[in-house]
Amino acid sequence: MTLQESGTAPEALPEPVPLMGCPYKSNPYPLYERMRETGPVHRVLFPSGVHAWLVTGYDAAHSALGDDRLGKNHDRGNDRWRARASIMPEPQHSQLQAHLLHQDPPAHTRMRRFVTDAFTPRRIEHLRPRFQELADALVDALPETGPADLVTGFAARFPFQVLAEVIGLPTELAARFDRDWGKVVQPVGPTDPGRPLYEARLHGLQSYIAEVVAHKREHVVAHKREHGEDDLLSRLVVARDRRELSQEELDSMIFQLLVAGQEPVTNQITTALIALFRHPAELARLRDNPELMPRAVDELLRYDSAFELTTWRFFDQDSELHGTDVPAGDSVIVSLCAANRDPRRFPDPDTLDLDRSPNPHLAFGHGIHFCPGAALARAELQIALGTLLARLPGPHLAIEDGDIEWIPAVLGRGTNDLPVGYDRRV
Repeated sequence: MTLQESGTAPEALPEPVPLMGCPYKSNPYPLYERMRETGPVHRVLFPSGVHAWLVTGYDAAHSALGDDRLGKNHDRGNDRWRARASIMPEPQHSQLQAHLLHQDPPAHTRMRRFVTDAFTPRRIEHLRPRFQELADALVDALPETGPADLVTGFAARFPFQVLAEVIGLPTELAARFDRDWGKVVQPVGPTDPGRPLYEARLHGLQSYIAEVVAHKREHVVAHKREHGEDDLLSRLVVARDRRELSQEELDSMIFQLLVAGQEPVTNQITTALIALFRHPAELARLRDNPELMPRAVDELLRYDSAFELTTWRFFDQDSELHGTDVPAGDSVIVSLCAANRDPRRFPDPDTLDLDRSPNPHLAFGHGIHFCPGAALARAELQIALGTLLARLPGPHLAIEDGDIEWIPAVLGRGTNDLPVGYDRRV
């Protein structure tokens, strides 16, 4: 029941609405409900001090995600945004942020065509047996009886191993990837005391990307194959050699693959498991009826998405957005989680309904920036959850629900650890 349906007037919201603090990160949905009830667009304040405009309702979110007036390139941001935005320092920003998430057509169109073939549903289906082998091997390495941390033992490793297979990351290089580098998708503001550690991780990841490029370039030259090996990383290096991509675009796309291609799936595994632990009847039903898994995964994506908020968008001139005047260069962000709990689109949106159909959630976005790896992410989640439920009977949180520590990332949801008890390892 919404606030309006209950006859209760929505509580007045502060101006701007602060999006920060443990209560908000633990459960942002009550705040999102209040925001939806009072309008689709709100001025908000992030921990870095950035003021932005947040879109919360489903229809408004769907419209904004397809609004070609809103661009993603950071060059559109105004000085007020740039002064406090938690973005990479230079020169890394110019060298690693020229990827798809921060590009507008025609550059976005040109660059996206290089990656789509690697993530087609047909190719992902072909690779499913290999993904299952990887998942089983990780479960084999867990303790015979619980508890075990399913982040370090499984969720933080499985998506990266899968990604390495899909993009052609050599085994020796994959083994040296430091998961801490993935935390650069949780940027901190220029005055944050954590900025030096953030920059150190950034330098480490940038050096690693240079090694990956050098390795692939050497391999392509050694084999004298004009089109490179049949893997995505080689194709990107060949595209750079043909000047179809700049060096900055190549490095940025590899950065996006290595970080955005696996950290959100890690987080989505944790949010899905927590949702199931909180709904033991649904967990048992899914365990006993694995044919429900495809529909269940989409409902878990809707119910608590790892991509809580989109990245920045900007108008290039003062514009109106669903009745709100937004100045040029101010950041506009869409709350995917708020849209996915909108009762105007989803009946009983706060209920986890594994039979929900249709389920047009926005967990992967919409429009030209719809996640190109959506088919891969769905397959990973289906295999991960199916394997864990089948092979770890009696799974349950090994800590109190209130002791779950949610990551402090501004845009995402997930946990850095998830202690789970189980009866035995099958």
